[in-house]
Amino acid sequence: MSNLINLESVEKSYGVRPLLDGVSLGVTETDRIGVVGLNGGGKTTLLEVLSGIEEPDAGRVSQARDLRSAVVTQRTELPEHATVRNAVLDPQGFDADYEWAADPRVRSVLNGLGITGLGLQTRVAEMSGGERRRVALAAALVSELDLLVLDEPTNHLDVEGVRWLADHLLARRCALVIVTHDRWFLDTVCNRTWEVVDGRVEQYEGGYADWVYARAERARLAQQAEEKRRNLARKELAWLQRGAKARTSKPKFRVEAAEALISDVPEPRDTVELVSFAKRRLGKTVVELENVDLAVDGRKLLNDVTWRLGPGDRIGVVGVNGSGKTTLLRLLAGEREPDAGRRIEGKTVRLAHLTQELHDLPGRWRVLEAIEDVATHVQLGKYELSASQLAERFGFGKGRQWTRVEDLSGGERRRLQLARLLMDEPNVLVLDEPTNDLDIDTLQQLEDLLDGWAGTLVVVSHDRYLVERVCDQVVALFGDGTITHLPGGIDEYLRRRQSLLESTEQNVGKQSRQENTPKSQGLSGAEERAARKELARLERQLDKLSDREQQLHTRLAEAATEPERLQDLNVQLQQVREQKDEIESRWMEVAETLE
Repeated sequence: MSNLINLESVEKSYGVRPLLDGVSLGVTETDRIGVVGLNGGGKTTLLEVLSGIEEPDAGRVSQARDLRSAVVTQRTELPEHATVRNAVLDPQGFDADYEWAADPRVRSVLNGLGITGLGLQTRVAEMSGGERRRVALAAALVSELDLLVLDEPTNHLDVEGVRWLADHLLARRCALVIVTHDRWFLDTVCNRTWEVVDGRVEQYEGGYADWVYARAERARLAQQAEEKRRNLARKELAWLQRGAKARTSKPKFRVEAAEALISDVPEPRDTVELVSFAKRRLGKTVVELENVDLAVDGRKLLNDVTWRLGPGDRIGVVGVNGSGKTTLLRLLAGEREPDAGRRIEGKTVRLAHLTQELHDLPGRWRVLEAIEDVATHVQLGKYELSASQLAERFGFGKGRQWTRVEDLSGGERRRLQLARLLMDEPNVLVLDEPTNDLDIDTLQQLEDLLDGWAGTLVVVSHDRYLVERVCDQVVALFGDGTITHLPGGIDEYLRRRQSLLESTEQNVGKQSRQENTPKSQGLSGAEERAARKELARLERQLDKLSDREQQLHTRLAEAATEPERLQDLNVQLQQVREQKDEIESRWMEVAETLE
C-alpha cells in the first residue's frame, strides 16, 4: 500500500532547540494516527511540516499526486468578515439550502458540532475562540478527503461532542493524523500512535492503551536484560527480608533500588481509608445546597434543589456546553449566591477552586518562587512533597523551575496554577476542566495525586479517563432544573442524552407536520395523497441506495490489493451516488409542493 505522505530525514528547529531531528515516517491510506508528547515537544510542528504549512530546515516532504487533504491546527484562522455559511458551505459549492440539506454527511457535521445552533449567518468576528475552532473543524469535515490532519479537535467539545466526533471519524474512509490529549478518544479512534520526544518520533501500533504498554516495555528493556533484572531483584529482596538489622546496615540507595523494582503497579484507591481520613479533616458538614434556585441569563439552572457533599465524596459533573456546569461550581465555591435557598459550608472546610481562566501571576517571579509563595512543603495523601518536588510532578524540571512566569506557555501556566492550588493543602477541591492544555504525562501525574487525595472532590471535565479514574460518582445537568445522579456513569449519561435527542426530534417533526397541514390546502386531497405517497416511495429508494453504498464501501476496503476489482467497484459506487443525487433532488421538489 502506497503512502499518502512521506517524511525523509526531516529536521526543524526554533532558535537553538531542535523539535524534529532526522525524522523519517509515512502515512498510508488506512492509518489513523494519534500524536502524543509533552507540551512544547514538537507535536504541532510535526503536523505543520507534514501538511506543508511549514517548510523543514532539512530533509524532504513528499505527497501523493492529487492528494485531497484538510488541516485544522491551533493556528488555523478564518476570515474575520466571513459568516459561518461562507466558511463551511460555500467552499463546497452549495448555493441553496436544499442542496446541503439533502447531503446526510453535511447535516450530520453541522448538527454534531452544534454549528446550526450558532446560525449560518453569524459572522466569525462575533464568535468566541472555541466557536471558531468548531467552525474550522466543520469546514474540514464536510469535504471529501484522502487525509485529515487535526490538532486538538476535542478542545471546546463536551463529552457528547467528543463521542460524536469519534463515531464520525471511524465511519470516514480517509487517513487521519490527530494530536490530542484525550486518552479515550485516542483509544477509540486511532490504530497507530506517534510519540514526539527529544526530536524523534517513536512509532507504536494501536491506540493509547497499546502505547502505554509498549512504552513501558521499551523503558524496561532499555535498563537491562530481563534475566539480569530478575536476578538483581531476588538478591535485593533477599537482603530486605533478613530482618531490621540487615536493612538498616544496608546502604539506603540499595534499599530504594529494590523497592523501585517492585513498585511498577499502583495499588487501587482505598476508598474506605480516604473517606475515614476526610471525615477527621472535615467533620460531617462540607458543602450543602438547600432548596436552591439558580437562574442564568433568564434560564432556570436549578429549581428547588437540595444537594449535600459529604466528606470524601468524589463527584464528576457532566453536561452539554452551556448547561451551567461552571456556574454550579461557582455556587459550590461560594463565588455565586443562589437566587433562593441557601448554601451551607462546614467550619473546617478549606476550599480551592480551579477555574478555566488563567489567573495573572507576577511575570517577574520564577516558577519555584510562585509555588513557594504559597508553601514550601505539602502533604498530599501518602505523599509529602517539597515545592520543588511538586513542580517536577507537573513537568517543571530543575532547570525549568527558574524560568520566569511571563515566559511560560499557556499549558505551563495551567500547570503552575494547579501546583499553587494543591500547595495550599485544601480539603475540598472544585476543578473546572483541569485537563485543559495538559499533556498526557502531566495528566497521569495529576491523576496519581488526586487518586490518593483525602478530601472532597468535584470535577467538571470532558476527559472520560480522568472522571472514571478519580471519581466515584457522576451527576449530570440535563436542563430540567435538577442535578441527576447517574449510577451508570458517563455511559448512562450518553444513553440518556441520545434518548432525549430522539424524543425532541419526534416532537419537532410532529409539530412541523401540524404546522404544514394548512399550507398544503393549495393541493386537492387527491394531489396531496399522491405527493405523500411519492415521498414515501422516494425515501424507501434512498434507504436501499444508502445500504447499497455502505456495502460497496465495505467491499472496496476488502479489495484494497485488487486493482481490477477496485476499478469495477468504484464504477458501481459512482452509479449509486448519481442515482441518490437524482432521487434526493426529486424528493426536495415533492417536499416543496407540500409546504
